Amino acid sequence: MTGLELIGLLIAWGVAGGSPGPATLTISGTAMAHGRAAGVTVGAGVLAGSAAWGLASALGMGTLMLANAWIAISLKYAGAAYLLYLAIKALRSAMAPSGKALQRGVSGSLNSVFLKGLLIHLTNPKAILSWGAIYAIALPPGAGFGAVFTLYLQLVSVSALVFLGYGVLFSLPMVSRGYARARRPFEALFAALFGAAALRIMTARIEGVH
Repeated sequence: MTGLELIGLLIAWGVAGGSPGPATLTISGTAMAHGRAAGVTVGAGVLAGSAAWGLASALGMGTLMLANAWIAISLKYAGAAYLLYLAIKALRSAMAPSGKALQRGVSGSLNSVFLKGLLIHLTNPKAILSWGAIYAIALPPGAGFGAVFTLYLQLVSVSALVFLGYGVLFSLPMVSRGYARARRPFEALFAALFGAAALRIMTARIEGVH
């Protein structure tokens, strides 16, 4: 793979990671509702989950999951249930009277926020399959551990820029003020997006798992 091809791959990885989804919605929602520390911390939890799946995929966990469908299916429904919980939470907040809004995103101590971010990615079996796919695309057959680990570090670095960057960006006062002025539409939108993500996970077939 040439240098330009690698740069294109890393950009594509960053765009995919930063597109609207359960992880980015949770990070942005937490940052706007609870501030930069919470936003960056939940982003770090999501990053840790992604990094864990990256290592697992490098060690062959993806193959194990495909051979034991119950692992992937269990994770799939656990993740969908958690996203549905977040959708209900956002919907309740959208319906709450002004001044009595429920906090959107995830809340609690920083340790708790980190674990909730971690949970979002660890309960998404497609994450490990995405890592497996990127390894297959970027690495030649029989690539050694050094090549795999180098690519792993590059991809994790891009993910860190995306997930931690979201925590910083959405904690900015200008963004927070915009959210405060349009709280209910924001909450309703997040409820719809979380609900759609849960439905998509529950109904999607994981390639190779029957």
